[in-house]
Amino acid sequence: MEWKKPDEGLVELLSKEMEGMGEKRKMFGYPVYFINGNMFIGVHGDNLFMRLSQEDRVEISTSYPQVTPFTPREGTTMKEYVTLPEDVYNDLDVLREWRDRSFEYASNLPPKKKKQKKNKEK
Repeated sequence: MEWKKPDEGLVELLSKEMEGMGEKRKMFGYPVYFINGNMFIGVHGDNLFMRLSQEDRVEISTSYPQVTPFTPREGTTMKEYVTLPEDVYNDLDVLREWRDRSFEYASNLPPKKKKQKKNKEK
């Protein structure tokens, strides 16, 4: 499967809206944000995705039927993540509310330990 370049408008929007929140990294060339080692929001191709609690996933899906499970590639759906429709990220108040919920949810998850690099001796 060929990866799409990130939508520059979404990259700019997310960068602006995430100032001072979490740690920015790149995964597969796309900007994503982490808190305590847990990914919680990012851009993938021309989509914005975020991690939400079960209750929040039900609520956002009820309010915005275009919300879908986040599937970064065919056959791979990421548990707890949803892809947001334009209705959500084009309304900054709505985007910020859900961004904050995602950040809070990920902040309360157990911190991920950094994996140690294997030291190969020859």
